[in-house]
Amino acid sequence: MTPPVFRVDPTEFQGRTVLVTGGTKGAGLAIVQRLAAAGANVVSTARSAPQTPSPGRFVAADLMTAQGVGGLVAALGEDADRLDGLIHVLGGSSAPGGGFAALSDDAWRAELDLNLMPAVRLDRALVPAMVRRGRGVVIHVSSIQRQLPLPESTTAYAAAKAALSTYSKALSKEVGPQGVRVVSVAPGWINTSASQALVSRIAQAQGSDEETARQTILDGLGGIPLGRPAWPEEVAELVTFLASDRAGSIHGAEYRIDGGTVPTA
Repeated sequence: MTPPVFRVDPTEFQGRTVLVTGGTKGAGLAIVQRLAAAGANVVSTARSAPQTPSPGRFVAADLMTAQGVGGLVAALGEDADRLDGLIHVLGGSSAPGGGFAALSDDAWRAELDLNLMPAVRLDRALVPAMVRRGRGVVIHVSSIQRQLPLPESTTAYAAAKAALSTYSKALSKEVGPQGVRVVSVAPGWINTSASQALVSRIAQAQGSDEETARQTILDGLGGIPLGRPAWPEEVAELVTFLASDRAGSIHGAEYRIDGGTVPTA
């Protein structure tokens, strides 16, 4: 299967500046590419530069630290006061398997520092300018694991993403009346290089082929009714819509893109 191709209006985001964290690979890179194709002035950030040419401006920053966030804000210069969109894609998990008892304080802190605190700190630094201007949109990328944690390996990650979703809702109530929209997106399994690497590792550990390993992941999720993971481009399309004027009355909500994995409405 190949990623879908969507029709793009190259002027939709013309004259707008958008910051995307975690924008050098996977869904983050797809979001950067989609917004740039729609005419946005995109600034992407991650610890390492993209391995392939990427549109817009790139700023290297370690957003797991307050110092890294401060450095990014300083590097943005005038853009820090005129952002039209702030999209938080940065996230992931490095915690060991073995369930809750295997999670040390350091493991918990690392998951929170990666999946919650960068958004909290960047919003605190950049959203006040949006409030002063009376416009802007903030999108937090959470995860369906906030509802469907995998106890063996993602308890801390899932808890951090749940905190992110709750924080996002609180922020929406505070800044919505000042003209700033806040929305969250909860992807399920996305077909990225990271997920493919996971499939390969499982296949190697099981002594099986990759199709069997992929089915192992599907079984662990309880199945994906659609029958496949989402493409990064599909996540980017949803995020781009939510960041656009077409979604002008969408605020304080979370949108799942999981092929039907979560079994409740």
